[in-house]
Amino acid sequence: MSWISSPELVAAVSNAGGVGILATGPMSAQETKDAIRKIKQLAPGKTFGIGATLLMPGAEENAKVALDEAVPLINVSLGKPDWICEAAHDYGGKVLCTVVNAKHAGKAVESGADALMVTGHEAAAHGGDVTSLVLVPSIASRFPEIPIVAAGGFANGRGLVAALSLGADAVAMGTRFATTVESPLAEHTKRTISNPIKDEHETIYGSNFDGIPARVLKSPAAIEATKHRTPFPIVCYRALEAARGFGLPLWKVVPGLLTQFDKMYAIAQFGAATEAIQAATVHGDLDKKGVQFVGQCQGLVDDIPTVDELVQRIVIEAAVVTRENAARFDSDSSDDNFFLDEK
Repeated sequence: MSWISSPELVAAVSNAGGVGILATGPMSAQETKDAIRKIKQLAPGKTFGIGATLLMPGAEENAKVALDEAVPLINVSLGKPDWICEAAHDYGGKVLCTVVNAKHAGKAVESGADALMVTGHEAAAHGGDVTSLVLVPSIASRFPEIPIVAAGGFANGRGLVAALSLGADAVAMGTRFATTVESPLAEHTKRTISNPIKDEHETIYGSNFDGIPARVLKSPAAIEATKHRTPFPIVCYRALEAARGFGLPLWKVVPGLLTQFDKMYAIAQFGAATEAIQAATVHGDLDKKGVQFVGQCQGLVDDIPTVDELVQRIVIEAAVVTRENAARFDSDSSDDNFFLDEK
């Protein structure tokens, strides 16, 4: 959600009754501070959060800014959150850890996480290997005392009801909120995702693009970018360029490239992908070099509503579906057979 989950979108989600989460990946510490204060102005008194992908350069500094600003929720991924949990709990803040398997979930809970964002294979960007249909109930049953936010494949009221039935307490929606009026996603990209003449197959999943298994929108540029893994020298050069663009000192990047080759290769490749992501997200280029993270739920997106319209629609649909499902289980009126005898 870099360049998408802006203060305006975060505030719109929180004002509509959800919890908006600021994407701080491409931000400097000062930019993060300014964005947090803007959210507080746009959504006074509302709960919101910031994201901190700890594997990435600059993430720790942004997390520290969020702690200094007493942000209500910090969403941590790809890193150990113990120090963030301790500091957030001191002022009453909460920490939501993104996980893709039970091992990661266990470590997050041990570190003091207040909730888990369980991210299935359907998700945009870096979902896990297991689909939400299996992953969510599996982790919910292993950690019954921890609130679960289901991510990956959720875009409407039916999905919300499904997530709650699987053991989740809430859903996270990236692709769906990215295609709203308040989203700063490039108009061409937004309309491409929401075009009703497409289906759920139009995504690509693999690790060649940014070094971590990721799901992106199928487009001419994405097909080319995901064909082969970028050679390491080119990745390093692009990563250093990206670091300069983010205002990160090179001394924070170069030593890791030399001493932690495998880990830093992934980081470097991730950084090298920044230009392509920005081209699609900010400039709407899906043909020449732009690559857009998107979830399989793009097959369910066919319009561009306001955030408030979307949230209200989802809540109403979820209520209707819940009543319909309850009626189907009414012993006095239901003749439905829910189990198929394959024999």
